[in-house]
Amino acid sequence: MNTPGNFEILARDPESDARCGLLQTAHGTVQTPVFMPVGTQATVKSLTPEDVSGLGFEIILGNTYHLNERPGSDLVERMGGLHQFMNWQGSILTDSGGFQVWSLAELNQITEDGVTFKSHLDGSKQFMGPVESMRIQKELGSDIAMLFDECIPYPATEEYAGKAVERTLRWAKRCKEQPRAEGQIQFAIVQGGEFAELRAHCAAELVNIGFDGYAIGGVSVGEPDELILPGVEASVKHLPEDKARYLMGVGMLDQMLESIARGVDMFDCVLPTRIARNGSAVTRKGRLAIRNAKWKEDPRPVEEGCTCYTCQNYTRSYIRHLINCGEILAIRLLSLHNLHCMQVVMAETREAIQAGTFTQYRQNFLKNYQKSATGE
Repeated sequence: MNTPGNFEILARDPESDARCGLLQTAHGTVQTPVFMPVGTQATVKSLTPEDVSGLGFEIILGNTYHLNERPGSDLVERMGGLHQFMNWQGSILTDSGGFQVWSLAELNQITEDGVTFKSHLDGSKQFMGPVESMRIQKELGSDIAMLFDECIPYPATEEYAGKAVERTLRWAKRCKEQPRAEGQIQFAIVQGGEFAELRAHCAAELVNIGFDGYAIGGVSVGEPDELILPGVEASVKHLPEDKARYLMGVGMLDQMLESIARGVDMFDCVLPTRIARNGSAVTRKGRLAIRNAKWKEDPRPVEEGCTCYTCQNYTRSYIRHLINCGEILAIRLLSLHNLHCMQVVMAETREAIQAGTFTQYRQNFLKNYQKSATGE
């Protein structure tokens, strides 16, 4: 049934909690598990929407806080909404702005009604709360609107985390009451920091309120890597089976596969395009620093066996040259490769789940993966 928010599970892995499904939005069907490229300012950096869709992506992200800062959600609405404004035909998820409560902590003040921001652009005072966040997302016209929440920093005391969870729950109720764009669905965000009982409580209360999908927030906020999966486990087991589950801000291939094994369906991260700007590549064996001198005369592609445009046409030597010259083509070529790699791994993951071989696929993948690849 093509109803926005409907989530159909197509297959389950017999040896883990991994599942393969279809999420319906007002702008089409999204296959899961899925990685969603981040287009903070209504663009996936260095790529056109045609590039991104050509890589096979069905959904991208926009950021409520940044798009409200400029060009302004009212302008986007006058331009026909975010899809028309940026010429993207697929689905769009917009972050609520709650993440900036954490990332711009030195610039904000949190109250019961929301957050007063000191703009990172000009220092002017801006205010955003659950009412404002949902109004902005309605004007943007995204397919999935994230609820306004308080992202708990690491480290945080259990007392602080508990108060933030209760505020997030109160804000969730207010978010649900707000008007939406046509066909727009809402995802709630589970918070609780490193405290499993708080995450269980937050998840249970959000499910009781009832939303179209659920996200796991407050991970990948500076905590040690070994705390990420426990945070996922403490949240996901309290979420309903028939709703999509979204792990926010996680984009390392190993962490994604481990999270999929625990029942997560959706991911986003700035990593693929950010490390491209730093001269590095995502590969199936880990991150590869193309800017390194060792590749100065290397005639091989970024990743041998890769079928992306970059690897089919350019060498490590040439891309390293572009990086060292400050040529923007290097960023574009590495971004194309990095997102292609993410998409292919997700497609293989979906195929493996449907074939009942995900656990073997995951084990084989992780056996060859390390944080930093040698490239040999």
